[in-house]
Amino acid sequence: MALYEHVLLARQDVSAQQVEALVEQFKGVIEANGGAIRKVEYWGVKSLGYRIRKNRKAHYTLLNIEAPSAAVLEMERQMRINEDILRFLTVKVEELEEAPSAMLQKRDRDDRPERGGDRFDRGPRRDRPRREDEPATTETAEAEA
Repeated sequence: MALYEHVLLARQDVSAQQVEALVEQFKGVIEANGGAIRKVEYWGVKSLGYRIRKNRKAHYTLLNIEAPSAAVLEMERQMRINEDILRFLTVKVEELEEAPSAMLQKRDRDDRPERGGDRFDRGPRRDRPRREDEPATTETAEAEA
């Protein structure tokens, strides 16, 4: 059987429980046609890059699917009919990832390396001569000498 990653976008005005019900409905379609859903990740409500059917946000959900192509085609056909689904994308992959997707891996701002502080903490610029009204510091006095 083929392996697929499937991402669906549901309207923002449906609840998270309704999105779960949609996923269960599509899971039933896949299982009825001889496939299986290996992993479901709910990514939450996120902003869209552009408006889709007057919606600015959507519920994002990832499904890892192991199924024959006929099962995926039937699921996609039912998604086209459902008015709560804004968009979907199915990609055939060589293997399914067991680890959490990149969307769920949270990178804290605290984990990033320090950038060096404020720009005014760096000292005087050495690529220009000192102005007459600028106070002389030991670093600029040494650089001018």
